[in-house]
Amino acid sequence: MSSEEIPGQDGSPQDAVGAAEAEAADLRVLTDAKAMRAMAHPVRMALLELFGTRETLTATQASDVLGESPANCAFHLRTLAKYGFVKEAGGGRGRERPWALANRMLRITTEQPDPQAALAAGELGRLMFERWVERARREVGAGNPPPGWEHATGWTRSHLFVTAAESEELMDEMRRLLDRYEDRLANPARRPEGARPVEWSLFTHRVADWTEPPAGETGRDADK
Repeated sequence: MSSEEIPGQDGSPQDAVGAAEAEAADLRVLTDAKAMRAMAHPVRMALLELFGTRETLTATQASDVLGESPANCAFHLRTLAKYGFVKEAGGGRGRERPWALANRMLRITTEQPDPQAALAAGELGRLMFERWVERARREVGAGNPPPGWEHATGWTRSHLFVTAAESEELMDEMRRLLDRYEDRLANPARRPEGARPVEWSLFTHRVADWTEPPAGETGRDADK
């Protein structure tokens, strides 16, 4: 299973119940194989990522960031709109037409009743994962962080013995910690001085090639 969350565009505070209702209303679970294959294009994935820090986006603005032509960005924005990922935000004309996310969150999962959708979800998840890893490799391996960010950029890894339920609980706790800063994404007024865009990626998986001792035995006991 894989999932992608597109950061929220609404920076207004909500109570816990209201936030849960808003999240449920603004979550789209992808089940259409054609839509997933359409999203899998690298320019379209890059466009959706740009909405993480912008409430609206025009083809010209996207062109300035991505280095693609405005015409190409306009084409891919229209394609994303065709499959329900973005919508017209109103105002503007031609290449200056602003677009906005149709849903704040997307969930891509291989648990699909349609085998073709499951295959498409698996491939899309793999492509997204490769984008994250390549970006992290490029940034962490650069070796020249800006002044003040020397110890704020890097990676860490931990090994734990936990149940599946405990692992899910840990992931939920991590998401809640990151959610504290979500309202700054589309609302620059909420960003403190010195704030910069930072990507956090959490990869959680079972270590399948470890030899596990029988239940009730410690690793030391198993070696005796």
